[in-house]
Amino acid sequence: MTEPTQSFDLDRTGQLAHPPTPQPAAYPVPAGPPRGPSRRRGVPVVVVAGLAGLIGGLGGGAIAQTLMSPAEQAVVSGTTAAPVSQTPAPSPVTTDGSIPALSRAVLPSVALISVGPGGRDGQGSGFVIREDGYVLTNHHVVAASTTGGGITVQLPGHEPWTAEVVGSDATYDIAVLRVDQTGLAALPFADSTSLEVGQTVVAVGAPLGLDSTVTSGIVSAIDRPVVAGDDAENASYINAVQTDAAINPGNSGGPLLDLAGRVVGVNSAIAQLPTTFGGAAGSIGLGFAIPAEQAERTATQLIETGTSQHPVMGVHIDLEYTGEGARVLAAPRGGTAPVVPGGPAEAAGVRAGDVIVSVDGTRIRDSQHLLVELRSHAIGESVQMELQDESGAVRTVTITLAASGE
Repeated sequence: MTEPTQSFDLDRTGQLAHPPTPQPAAYPVPAGPPRGPSRRRGVPVVVVAGLAGLIGGLGGGAIAQTLMSPAEQAVVSGTTAAPVSQTPAPSPVTTDGSIPALSRAVLPSVALISVGPGGRDGQGSGFVIREDGYVLTNHHVVAASTTGGGITVQLPGHEPWTAEVVGSDATYDIAVLRVDQTGLAALPFADSTSLEVGQTVVAVGAPLGLDSTVTSGIVSAIDRPVVAGDDAENASYINAVQTDAAINPGNSGGPLLDLAGRVVGVNSAIAQLPTTFGGAAGSIGLGFAIPAEQAERTATQLIETGTSQHPVMGVHIDLEYTGEGARVLAAPRGGTAPVVPGGPAEAAGVRAGDVIVSVDGTRIRDSQHLLVELRSHAIGESVQMELQDESGAVRTVTITLAASGE
């Protein structure tokens, strides 16, 4: 079992997928003064809610609804663009494998994102993914706007540019912005499957508004299930890359890179322990990034259609079940069938009351862990699930994941 800890999104509360003991909430950090292109200072708004609120919020029907057939969860603003396939892939970054060379090569592509007038509603990070003005960041960075003051993107050496939200997905904590610029230097994505524990990685972004900040570390773990968010509606489910590279509030949405200058993840969450006075300290060497494959896939969907879809299996999960694994409802509840008629789970032979014990060999701890595992797959992928029925008999089925809303 995971030791009790408190995991925060860089700008909000989160938790490891196996629910830890609730800890006191951290305090907000006030915003700094408006920034100009030559004044590289300012502090982002960091508002962290209590962990107990998240645990309570997830005790309702949010997870069951998502596992069944959720409606589209993308928040869309602005216009859609031409398919990514019509735009050449970013060129490889020129680097000799050293951190100084990497920094010189990638810093021109990493942006400070400011939300609201002068960054009053918050600041985060982002990076260019297409030369024609597309910038990737976290959903929670752009969702912070409360004043309607708009969003700006500022690359080193440039004036701030007004940005529009092409699309945003709370579940994967990914958003895509667009600025009216061309000829930008885009960062390429790495192959997530080649990532190894122990390899050197570099985080770039604007912690506490200090843009063009570079920190380094290693990949501490991969496939680390993390749930982040201050309520069930805006919770993100990440099968994360864990790193000890120092990331702090304001690094949200910035890239985690290998020494070849390829994006291996998008920095999204950190774990923190409360201080003696009840607040939260900065980085303790436990940072979490959205894997590159997931970020690129979601960004592509948002650019092409303005929305994104999520893989679903077609069941309702019993959120009152406290045993190991995730249990399908044993009987209809509120007129809703435990297994969705005509869905992938029914086709595979999943039955009411089955407990999902593992997915592709990964032991499932609870319903949140199951959701993280499913969300790490692409629509149309097949997964093997080990099921235990009410008599205790165990069997294995193969389920092809469908798209949400189908």
